[in-house]
Amino acid sequence: MRMGEVLAALRALRVPLSMDEYELQTRVAAALTGAGLAYEKEARLAPRCRADFLCQGGVLVEVKRGAVRRPLLLDQLRRYAALPEVASLVVVTERTVDLPRRVGGKPCAVVALNRLWGVAIG
Repeated sequence: MRMGEVLAALRALRVPLSMDEYELQTRVAAALTGAGLAYEKEARLAPRCRADFLCQGGVLVEVKRGAVRRPLLLDQLRRYAALPEVASLVVVTERTVDLPRRVGGKPCAVVALNRLWGVAIG
C-alpha cells in the first residue's frame, strides 16, 4: 500500500468541527476501511511508542485534535520515522500545521481537516 492511497482515503473525510479525539479516530478508521485499506489501530511499535494507525506497507497515521504543539509532534514523528516498519508518515489534524515533507528521511504529509471544511480556521 502506498501513502497516496491512505491520503486519498483521508482527504475524503468530512467531519464536524466539534469532535473528540476518539470519535475522530473512529472516523479515520471508517475512511481507511471504506477504502479497503488494511491497518492496525493503536499499533505498538516499541516501548512507550504506539501509533494511532499503522497501515499495510508501513504508512503510519497519527491523529491530533485541537492545537498541535509542533515541536512535540516533530519529536514524536522522528521517533516513529526511526523505526524500520515505518515507511511514511501521515498526520491528521483539525487545524493546519506546517511540517516538513520528510521527517527522519521518510515522506511526511498532513491532512488538515479545516481545509476539507472549505474554510480557513486559525
